[in-house]
Amino acid sequence: MHCPYCTSEVSEEAVVCKVCTRDLYLFKPMMAKVADLEKQLSEIPNQEAYERRIAELELMLDENEQKLSQTKSLLGWTLDISLYLVMPMLLLLLAHWLIAVVYDTKMIYLRIISMVLPLPFAYFLFKSHQHRLLPWFIGAAFLSVTSVIGMSWITSMVDDSPILPQGLSDWKEVFEYAASIAFSFLTGMLLGGVAYAGKQRHRRAARISPFMKAVATGLGDGHMNPSNIHAIMKTLQDYGGTIVALGTTALSIYTGLKGIIGF
Repeated sequence: MHCPYCTSEVSEEAVVCKVCTRDLYLFKPMMAKVADLEKQLSEIPNQEAYERRIAELELMLDENEQKLSQTKSLLGWTLDISLYLVMPMLLLLLAHWLIAVVYDTKMIYLRIISMVLPLPFAYFLFKSHQHRLLPWFIGAAFLSVTSVIGMSWITSMVDDSPILPQGLSDWKEVFEYAASIAFSFLTGMLLGGVAYAGKQRHRRAARISPFMKAVATGLGDGHMNPSNIHAIMKTLQDYGGTIVALGTTALSIYTGLKGIIGF
């Protein structure tokens, strides 16, 4: 601590300043409390340190999640394929059997179910954690093709019709029907990806790089700060994913109903 008279440094045990020889007896308790408070204040991290530590921990969490998804076990992949591909395929086949065989009703109901049913499966798959797009894009093609072939097989068991299409128009109809199922699954993938990105956005917001901060400081005389840039990026991401999802939904509806209602 320091002498209140001459500001020279004195030991904690001293009762008289060795420089100015003033008595420190009355000031010593107060000086000790001030020194203790200064020590406590120096040990308290500031808000920037808290945010930096939180960003580091969240970055470690993201890296661990990515490593976990990359080292996913065969059992995990089997469960995902069974739940998010095989299950909707079986439900589509069940819907086809009920509508076309049991109740023999209008096929437009089956087309509507085929456009709606795969979407929530893909949505909840991609909402849970990050996935690679290519394997599940192939999975969407597998779901659509096997569903249509399975429906044709069920029909052939009832009226002895051929399983595979016999003409160009039949192949075109099969392709459009399979595309509607695939686009429905892709729409769910996109919407689930947007939901997952929104859940992770607050983690990325705390990790704006120093380069972006420097660029933002020099743009627009301070009008473009890191928060504004992040808001613009968020808006572009949200609208971009939503627009693409709307596009795949429109394609699913068009290909699914084109052959039924003739547009």
